[in-house]
Amino acid sequence: MKIKSLLVAFLLPFSAVLTLAAPATMRLDYYHTGNVRQEIFSVDRVVLEPLPWPGAPGKNIDNSNLGNYFFEVRDRRSGRILYSRGFNSVYGEWVTTEEAKNASRTFSESLRFPAPQAPVDVVLEKRQQGRFVVVWTTNIDPQDKFIDTSHPPSPGPLLTIQKMGEPATKVDLLVLGDGYTAGEREKFENDARRFADMLFAVSPFREHRQDFNLWGLCPAAEESGISRPSSGIHRRNPLGSTYDTFDTERYVLTVENRALRDVASYAPYEFVEILVNGNTYGGGGIFNLYGIVAIDNIWAFYVGVHEFGHHFAALADEYYTSQVAYLPASKHTEPWEPNVTALLDPKNLKWKDLIEPGTPIPTPWRKQEFEALEKEIQKQRVQIRASNLPESEMNKLLQESEKREEMLLAEEKYAGKVGAFEGADYEAHGYYRPEANCIMFTRHKSFCAVCRRAIEKIIGMYASE
Repeated sequence: MKIKSLLVAFLLPFSAVLTLAAPATMRLDYYHTGNVRQEIFSVDRVVLEPLPWPGAPGKNIDNSNLGNYFFEVRDRRSGRILYSRGFNSVYGEWVTTEEAKNASRTFSESLRFPAPQAPVDVVLEKRQQGRFVVVWTTNIDPQDKFIDTSHPPSPGPLLTIQKMGEPATKVDLLVLGDGYTAGEREKFENDARRFADMLFAVSPFREHRQDFNLWGLCPAAEESGISRPSSGIHRRNPLGSTYDTFDTERYVLTVENRALRDVASYAPYEFVEILVNGNTYGGGGIFNLYGIVAIDNIWAFYVGVHEFGHHFAALADEYYTSQVAYLPASKHTEPWEPNVTALLDPKNLKWKDLIEPGTPIPTPWRKQEFEALEKEIQKQRVQIRASNLPESEMNKLLQESEKREEMLLAEEKYAGKVGAFEGADYEAHGYYRPEANCIMFTRHKSFCAVCRRAIEKIIGMYASE
């Protein structure tokens, strides 16, 4: 395998961006099949991506303890861990839905890592009862003749939205466009820059803007927009983004992982944000997979930043009054996400160092009054969708509800203070969030102190001076 020739051939157009010292980027594409009773993993293909590895050589090991899944690349001879990362997956969300109790499905997934020089074992682990357990192991020999060194069709020119340094020294965020025709390329470029401004308007991203590189790619779609089955709209858009994921109309995801990875391989990236070309409220975000937002909706700021919080820092949803596709947990266990908890021991609370003396645990708030307000809002929300009313009606409802929520939560005695406020992680009882309000709870415009700290930890995993 001619790794050196690959590097030379594909470094030339990006000589100002990529470094000759970087190893190639290897990707293991595999199939994840199962239901609530079993999981099966099988190799699809191993590929060498067109561009070198964008990460910092000294930050290959993940000690964050985040994710429902975790993988390690181990040198086969010595057993030494060469690379590791935690992550979530579409499968991991789907398996918590009602459908997974009665049917099996297969999802395409990928693991990316610096190409090894010698044979390795790729070990996949799943979090079970609070610890990671090995569920699959496969072997890769970098000299294997079946490793795919071909390259997919180019999605178009790489857009430099913001370059603050070499990829190995920065967080590399790739903004992808889906549902943009060739004639809407300029719109995508404007939308991508608008998303960047949204993200960096919020702390702590604002203070760390210099730690990020932002790139953009937008494969041309034959038709403008993406699928929305609940409205009878179906599109063959390049990345496969669609509304109605898990039969939840506002939830936008893609399960076309192969297409996504082939497009993304033409940029240096660690994180991905997909902008869908549409104005209907919606989005999604999965830790270490991607974030996604309908960029023309008036709530794109909230949805985009909120969902990016899931993708980037593994932040949990703190809300519990909106309808979701997931089934409730059979018992309350301590979440691994940094911003929700089921444990109320003040001495062992995961964010205990941020709590001011004298703050009661649990922390009182006007929970019943808030729940009554949300019940009314959700009822109207369902009626608007059922009646197929214009998107302007939904926007009007959400604007009114935002004002009422902000007013109620701002008047709390412990507003802006870190404590343990009951109601989080889709559950009204038994789970607690750090502050009365946060962008992970309502359409608030900022992260709480605990979420900000979690985000900064991830930035530190990738960016370096």
